[in-house]
Amino acid sequence: MSLRDKLNFEGDPLYLIDGSAFFYRGFHAYPDLKRSDGVPTNALFYVLRVLLKVLKEEKPKYLVFMLDGKGMNFRHELFDQYKAQRPPMPDDLRCQVEPLKEAMEILGIPLVVSQGEEADDCIASLAARYKSERPVIILGADKDLKQCLDDNVYMWDPAGRSEKVTSLADFKEATGFDPGQWADFQALIGDSADNIPGVPGVGKVTATKLMAKYPTLEDIRDNYEKLQPNIKKKMKDELENMFMYRELTRLKLDSCKSLNMEDMKLAPVDNQAVADYLTTYEFRSLVRDAKTVFPFPDGSEPVKSGKRGASSASKSKKADSGQLSLFGESIPVCSDPESRLEVKKAESAADLPDFTAKEVGLVREGKTYFIGIDGDEWMYKADVAELVAKLKSAKTVAVADVKSFIRFDRAWQGIALDRWFDLSLTAYLLNPEERNYAWDRLRSMLYAGDELPDAVDEVHPDAQGMAALALMHVLGPRVRSAGLEDLIDSLEIPLIPVLADMEEAGITIDLESFAQFLKEVSERVAELTKAIHERAEEPFNIRSSQQMSTILFEKLGLKPGGKTPKGALSTANSVLEKLSGQHEIITDILEFRKMEKLRSTYLEPLPKLVGPDGRIHTNFNQLATATGRLSSSGPNLQNIPIRGEQGKRMRACFTAGEGMRLAAADYSQVELRVLAHFSGDPTLVSAFEQDEDIHSRTAALLFDRDPADITRDERGNAKTINFGLIYGMGPQKLSQELGIKLNEAKEFIAKYFEKLGVLKEFYDSVVEQGRDKGYVTTLSGRRRLLPELHSKSPQIISQARRQAINTVIQGSAADIIKMAMIKVADNQEIKHLGGRLILQIHDELLVEGPEESIEEIGKLLQEDMQSVTSLVVPLKVDLGLGRNWAQAH
Repeated sequence: MSLRDKLNFEGDPLYLIDGSAFFYRGFHAYPDLKRSDGVPTNALFYVLRVLLKVLKEEKPKYLVFMLDGKGMNFRHELFDQYKAQRPPMPDDLRCQVEPLKEAMEILGIPLVVSQGEEADDCIASLAARYKSERPVIILGADKDLKQCLDDNVYMWDPAGRSEKVTSLADFKEATGFDPGQWADFQALIGDSADNIPGVPGVGKVTATKLMAKYPTLEDIRDNYEKLQPNIKKKMKDELENMFMYRELTRLKLDSCKSLNMEDMKLAPVDNQAVADYLTTYEFRSLVRDAKTVFPFPDGSEPVKSGKRGASSASKSKKADSGQLSLFGESIPVCSDPESRLEVKKAESAADLPDFTAKEVGLVREGKTYFIGIDGDEWMYKADVAELVAKLKSAKTVAVADVKSFIRFDRAWQGIALDRWFDLSLTAYLLNPEERNYAWDRLRSMLYAGDELPDAVDEVHPDAQGMAALALMHVLGPRVRSAGLEDLIDSLEIPLIPVLADMEEAGITIDLESFAQFLKEVSERVAELTKAIHERAEEPFNIRSSQQMSTILFEKLGLKPGGKTPKGALSTANSVLEKLSGQHEIITDILEFRKMEKLRSTYLEPLPKLVGPDGRIHTNFNQLATATGRLSSSGPNLQNIPIRGEQGKRMRACFTAGEGMRLAAADYSQVELRVLAHFSGDPTLVSAFEQDEDIHSRTAALLFDRDPADITRDERGNAKTINFGLIYGMGPQKLSQELGIKLNEAKEFIAKYFEKLGVLKEFYDSVVEQGRDKGYVTTLSGRRRLLPELHSKSPQIISQARRQAINTVIQGSAADIIKMAMIKVADNQEIKHLGGRLILQIHDELLVEGPEESIEEIGKLLQEDMQSVTSLVVPLKVDLGLGRNWAQAH
């Protein structure tokens, strides 16, 4: 049903499409989609898919596709940092702009490319201009466009899973605001996507409460003296800035003045031109949608929308005898004239087929499950426990993300781990550099030219469960040929429920300690602000790199230390640190930034993330790093400061629950021990076997002295070299780290490899393996592909060499901590004593347990970590116990 019918519109609506948003969304959603000659087509495919859906369902008369033009606009003049953090358009996306414009012309869709303003301004202007005479539908999801909502203006995201339609009433109910207040609200909270700072310390909750009493920025300014002291303090220096922020986010209503309704009318379409275009860009899977909108010429039969890239010769025997070459190749004709997907609905688990010993594809969308089995697609919305009970007998259950199933409903733990096939995890292990393993992207692999196996007879473009099953048949053989089965079965899959349990457990934080720490840091920020302004002899925005550059390099006359990629004088910390002796203001600025980061990144946001149970719950990601290390997000607890007094204060804010204590166990120099294991270097091996201080031992070699005579600075230098070379540090970086000349750094490295000669041989062997095999492997067989080792660029080769060594060492350390997590989580004695694993931070594990048994739990934790695998040198674990993380660490 069209929106016109759903919403009972009278007259023809005007459809305004935020084209740039869909263009970029498609680029990231289908990163692998290319034409057979390698030309990127991902953004084009996505946009065309959306447009064909709209043309088919809505049959619009008036529609315009908006694109952002090149260059600056008034917002950049108002605030030079506006969108400054955004990288330029990727080359693989830029090359699709002209084909996109061509597509608009062929489809008869009016195209507007904004100049000197943004596409959103044109959309807002047209919506305001025509909403009184006809319904206006804005296709997009940008939050700024919510300003346009009105009684006759709607937002619709046809590419979203729920195809959400937002009305004025929906907006008011969700936010409590009128659309006219939205820019004021955004000005207060800021917008990181557009680099709009907002008022520091004012988040969504504070802004909502504030605007409930004072609906506009003018009201807030006029009633400043009546504000609560803490709010007043935050607003003090922002009373003028917030109006500028509003101008940055408020949409113009006087754009696209020359555009009238006739200009936005769809033009007649040459159906053959549509067919030729889809042929050119090899969009076979869009044929089914295209032919329902544009009847194919010469009475041609509709094209079969079957498996992408499948051999027509091998499939033709299952199709009608007629063949169609409209799209440049012989494609079987579909016997179903509508080519619709038949989805069978199961009202209960009893309605589903028998899964015993069968391969099943499973996709979850909210509370709906799509199941692919034996060539059929099923939809199930009933009891999860019943579905799990039914699936227990399946041979394999292929899903995009096992952990998301377990976190959604614990009943899914009823499926034995060896029955799961995790598509995201498998794709990641095959190529850990991709970074995007979301279901939409994985599914796009079926449309990227891969030959699907005969075991899957037909994968309809709309089929979800069958697509999951098909993808398993694509990835499974690759996993086996890559030798990754053991890694998946013994390490990565068993880790999934461990991570799910940790995420659910969370960690308690002391809100009073956070509040006190925040108060002290905020006071220090205020003191530093005052001091910096006094040293500059004028107030300026310390967060503005342009204003700071003017103060430092023009007014104070300091010597610039470098430029940004755009040519401006750099005020980055690395530059300012080199200028620290030139003026006292530099020291204050560096401390200001440190305090400000502490405040804005940790002290203010973390307490807001505390759940009803008084604990913070992070998300652990198995698919984020090329080396296999876990990452943490929402919030990132692996980035909590650990060094110095502030790091200790921060960790002290993380506590055990009532009546509980924490045990923190940290691997000691695990990466150097891994290096000793792989290289067999006698110096390293001997030092670890005798439990010597490895950095003092290394320093003794470098400085030709007895370890007992090594100074603290010399040991520090050796430590920098030991760890730096693991991470691929070169002489230039080493010279910066140690504060020595480049030649001295080169001599240090040369002497290091002279004294530890076996290491050089090991490093060279790792690189040689990567060059010969195309990849390097870790302790558990994890692979990282390194085709860059064959590059003609010395710079790229050098980077690939560093990545090769880093992957073997750091990746193996990641394997070890994962092994330890599984062993600790499965330790029945720890469970019996009431202990549970709650956090992993790099080489450290945190276990929470009852106060009376935490000492015994800690010993078991330490034993498990030290015995989890055998290296040629012993694994050593430092253990601490305490009420909070600082005490335990």
